Amino acid sequence: MAMDDNEVRDSATSLGRLSRRAFLSRMGAAGVATAAVAVNPLHSSGESAGAQTADAPAAASIPGTIPVTLKVNGESHAVMIDPRSTLLDTLRETLHLTGTKKGCDHGQCGACTVHIDGRRVYSCLSFAAMQQGVEITTIEGLGQPEHLHPMQAAFVEHDGYQCGYCTSGQIMSAAAMVKEPWGAADADVKEAMSGNICRCGAYPNIVAAVQSLRRTA
Repeated sequence: MAMDDNEVRDSATSLGRLSRRAFLSRMGAAGVATAAVAVNPLHSSGESAGAQTADAPAAASIPGTIPVTLKVNGESHAVMIDPRSTLLDTLRETLHLTGTKKGCDHGQCGACTVHIDGRRVYSCLSFAAMQQGVEITTIEGLGQPEHLHPMQAAFVEHDGYQCGYCTSGQIMSAAAMVKEPWGAADADVKEAMSGNICRCGAYPNIVAAVQSLRRTA
């Protein structure tokens, strides 16, 4: 029904008394209320909050994920992951094993090196879903502060690190490298470890740490 002249004038006068801030505040409150109804379809259907809560577990299932079982550091982990997830992201984000570092994420720096069945592998280039049925070892499984792996102890003794970001990958690569058929010279170690980059430039100490272990093996 159309408003008469007096109603129009009263409405205009009322709006005129609103400050700009008050007007925006009212509009914002109305927008929030509208959004709340829009994102809660149960509100309009008359269903109770209890019914909404009861349906919550079903909503927790993420479409597109697949079940994967990974054996990491001697323990089996059954997880639901995106089939495109890399082993690196699954270790860090799903299993919370953050000792394995994400550096370049393109297989160029070696910070994410782990062992798969004893072989050194860039975890950023490996799909987690393809690593079922194998033994995965991360820096956490190689050794702990109270029981260091010999290569970890060698890096500590020879100061084979500076900022430390590449160190876990360096150690994992070196621990596998000493079991591979490389020559005895420092140049052979440098070649064998060339896939692991240290942006701080601690290469002489890294080589010294690796060689100290090779000579006592």
